[in-house]
Amino acid sequence: MMKLGPIKKKKKSKRFCWSNWLFLAPCLIVIMLCAGWPLLRTVFFSFTDATLDNLRQTNFVGMDNFIALAKDGDWWRAVQNTFLIALISVPLETILGMIVALILHRNFRGRGWMRAIVLIPWTIPTIVSARMWAWMLNDVYGIVNELLMKFSIIDAPIPWIASNSLSVVSIILVDVWKTTPYMALLLLAGLQSLPRDCFEAAEVDSIPFSKTLVKIILPLMKPTIIVAMIFRTLDALRIFDLVYVLSNGNSANATMSVYARKHLVDYADVGYGSAAATTLLFFVLFLGIIYVMLNRKKMQDLD
Repeated sequence: MMKLGPIKKKKKSKRFCWSNWLFLAPCLIVIMLCAGWPLLRTVFFSFTDATLDNLRQTNFVGMDNFIALAKDGDWWRAVQNTFLIALISVPLETILGMIVALILHRNFRGRGWMRAIVLIPWTIPTIVSARMWAWMLNDVYGIVNELLMKFSIIDAPIPWIASNSLSVVSIILVDVWKTTPYMALLLLAGLQSLPRDCFEAAEVDSIPFSKTLVKIILPLMKPTIIVAMIFRTLDALRIFDLVYVLSNGNSANATMSVYARKHLVDYADVGYGSAAATTLLFFVLFLGIIYVMLNRKKMQDLD
């Protein structure tokens, strides 16, 4: 009897395909014009002494802007505020989003309407929702203090926005209110892609939902949860409009984006503001590269 040798896997073709790049060319050109050129200009200005009223005649200053940035206490306070908001809001949004996704995944009358209603906070423009919450959290005529005092939870109005410490808490709560539906939408898509056999077997065996959640749902949802948290973290590090409206540009509660905007526009210091924006870019880029490397390693393990 003839012995069959080991079956050799066909190697994937890695030939360079010009047609793929030809079809992608229009999209890549638009991206370079709309995002690439302004990005390169920002990086260039970060090494100069450019000002807003004189962008043509600039002098190269090397790393002076970045050295001054590293010595600026307001910058490090902005970095601290940014990471504090991201580290608190993203886990809260993930937990609440998972709860909402599990509820919306069940079959009940009016589920379609409920899914549409849940998405309302996310669909409202951030500037509009931030201004709305700024009025609601006002310590003089805000409805939040009015309700808390009506139910005897507090005795006097609380300056939610005027106070430096409470302002960060208010920003986190509003950010969670607005972005939880986005996380719920991502996690709901992951839930709907799970195999139904596991859930049907758990129902037949009368396994409690808490055990099904821990032993079946969460392990299967782990890749989706990780991707959702990474995308949301990258977005949270760039938070600007919500913070700018709620804190009125207060330096004590500024994030990295607000700090960069203040120096670029208010102080007209394009070089220094561009250095702050470039540093924020490298923060986000560094985390994005880590995600791509981990995701590539995971895909190679699966192959």
